[in-house]
Amino acid sequence: MNWLINLFTTTDSVAHIALLYSIVIALGVYLGKIKIGGISLGVTFVLFAGIVAGHIGFTAPTNILGFIQDFGLILFVFCIGLQVGPGFFESFRKGGITLNCLATAMILLNIGVMFGCYYLFFDTSNHNNLPMMVGTLYGAVTNTPGLGAANEALNSVFPKGDIPQIASGYACAYPLGVRGMIGATIAIKYICRIRLDKEEEQLNEEEEENPHAKPHQMHLQVTNSYLSGRTLLQVRDFLNRDFVCSRILHEGHVSIPTKDTVFQIGDQIFVTCAEADAEAIIAFIGPQIQVAWEQQDQPMVSKRILITRPSVNGKTLGQMHFSSVYGVNVTRITRQGMDLFASRNLAMQVGDRLMVVGQEDAVNHAADAMGNSIKRLETPNIATIFIGIIIGILFGSIPIIIPGMPTPLKLGIAGGPLIIAILIGRYGYKVHLVTYTTTSANMMLREIGLVLFLASVGIKAGAGFWETVVQGDGIKYVYTGFLITVIPILIIGVIARMKYKFNYFTIMGLIAGTCTDPPALAYANGTCSKEAPAVSYSTVYPLSMFLRILTAQLIILFCCGA
Repeated sequence: MNWLINLFTTTDSVAHIALLYSIVIALGVYLGKIKIGGISLGVTFVLFAGIVAGHIGFTAPTNILGFIQDFGLILFVFCIGLQVGPGFFESFRKGGITLNCLATAMILLNIGVMFGCYYLFFDTSNHNNLPMMVGTLYGAVTNTPGLGAANEALNSVFPKGDIPQIASGYACAYPLGVRGMIGATIAIKYICRIRLDKEEEQLNEEEEENPHAKPHQMHLQVTNSYLSGRTLLQVRDFLNRDFVCSRILHEGHVSIPTKDTVFQIGDQIFVTCAEADAEAIIAFIGPQIQVAWEQQDQPMVSKRILITRPSVNGKTLGQMHFSSVYGVNVTRITRQGMDLFASRNLAMQVGDRLMVVGQEDAVNHAADAMGNSIKRLETPNIATIFIGIIIGILFGSIPIIIPGMPTPLKLGIAGGPLIIAILIGRYGYKVHLVTYTTTSANMMLREIGLVLFLASVGIKAGAGFWETVVQGDGIKYVYTGFLITVIPILIIGVIARMKYKFNYFTIMGLIAGTCTDPPALAYANGTCSKEAPAVSYSTVYPLSMFLRILTAQLIILFCCGA
């Protein structure tokens, strides 16, 4: 039995460390699925499992814990950056600016309430109290990446061995933070006298996709005498509207038009355009008609083609010359579940699905050129991930000297990789970096990084956690965390409703996205049959995640110190 005892007591062996992390992570994940009042803590319970392990002395060498913690954090925030990158800048368009401004105001209010609680309830002469309140802040808003960023920044301002275990404050505030978030959201409904059935009716009336992005298909008959003898390219340039003509019936035969196809009076065409442009195109070309095309030169087929060839990544539809080179037309593009109009200036990305119309052999030729290989798409682009991490670490290590600060400002291993991942996710195709990963692959890498980070933080904090909760300020962290959670939500929620007249379900998504809290989003989705909560959640999530991580480091670097 000595071998079994040694396995659990020899802390510096590889087998012991692997066993430690496996037990903590497995136990935490399974316990995190238990629901109390319909709410579970999810993967964050790994932190509590780590705290228990650390408290009973089931631990590992500090340097090993530190390495796994930091590596897990890098992997976690980088995958988050890749996920939010494509939508980060687009989130500021049409309606997104107001929502993101409200999200930013809520983040600042969270920080303001934290400082208010710090000065009201804590001894400001103790240099450990403010960092512990930062941990409480991120537990209150259930933002684990912010905890990681703050933890990493503490290494710059505190001597080794004297770093406050802010995970204790995080753990104290987190459970009530999840429930306080949902409770405050419900309170807004009563404060503003909101009726859910009326909110649903409003969504039904207003629900309409963006007419500039939604594809619209129609059959038209050419009746404008000006168009007789004009080519498709001339008509499109004169009209100054982007549209795709994928079929034309001329003198009883159906064919695929090219930019040089000449229109004649009486021709019947099949057009795909942005919904907002449909009326203008009809007025210029001719009326909509019902067709029964039976006679064709060759059979036409419609097929979805998956872009998997890296060389296509970032090229616009116009650059590919589908009609002239391949003899097919692209009518629309599906990206992340959304149908987009196939504008000539739209840059294609690996993972896009093109709806292509043409003769079968031509469509197959275009499919070969685009890749159209699901197997290739399912292979993660590991090189891009680690190239991004290299650049992110270098970027995060650049010292920024600010007058009055005791140490130079650095974005660190949390902020640096996050910013680079966002930029690569959005603009990587311009430098021929294929950033596409399947949702499952991204989630797997992200969750592995998260559980490694949480387990390490919990094990390190476990030794002093009981003293913090029972003999220290644990109770203060609980109720101050509750105030940090609830007060900003009530203020911003009421403003969003009373001043900006946002739908209640949109406000629910705004709150969940600002706190980057999936349980709150799940609750919002459960109360609404529409996509309004998810839309507002995804609108504010990228900026909120970025600000949560950045402000964590700024608070530590500017306000904390030994």
